[in-house]
Amino acid sequence: APPVQGVSLTTGDEFDLDSLRGQWVVVNFFATWCVPCQQEHPELVRFAEQHAASGDASVISVAFQDQPEDLKAFFEKNGGDWPVAVGDTAPIALDFGVVKLPESYLVAPNGVIAAKVAGGVRADDLDRVISEVGGSAQEGRGGDGS
Repeated sequence: APPVQGVSLTTGDEFDLDSLRGQWVVVNFFATWCVPCQQEHPELVRFAEQHAASGDASVISVAFQDQPEDLKAFFEKNGGDWPVAVGDTAPIALDFGVVKLPESYLVAPNGVIAAKVAGGVRADDLDRVISEVGGSAQEGRGGDGS
């Protein structure tokens, strides 16, 4: 997967996709003004909450053409406490090949993109892909990246 780095809007902490190796990561490209993005957000919250205890999967959002105050209000109202990349995120979107919002990429524990979801995601579908592609993140923690 291409690099995703930045300072999170929601936490103020620096984050790096590479630091999440060993677990599944949903990299979600969205905007608060995008209606399908608004509709999928509860599914991302559900996915993140379902995996929080086991720590086998995370979410990173990449905001596109959005204002920090709008993003803060969106997350305060709709939930989600994962890193949100803000600012000039166009290079990240170009690196991933994003065509239309929302788009999500499921990155496997070894750092390889396992699936692309164009349009809104569903938590159950993400879990199904994880199961089909490689099982739990625990299985993907081997030294050889498999």
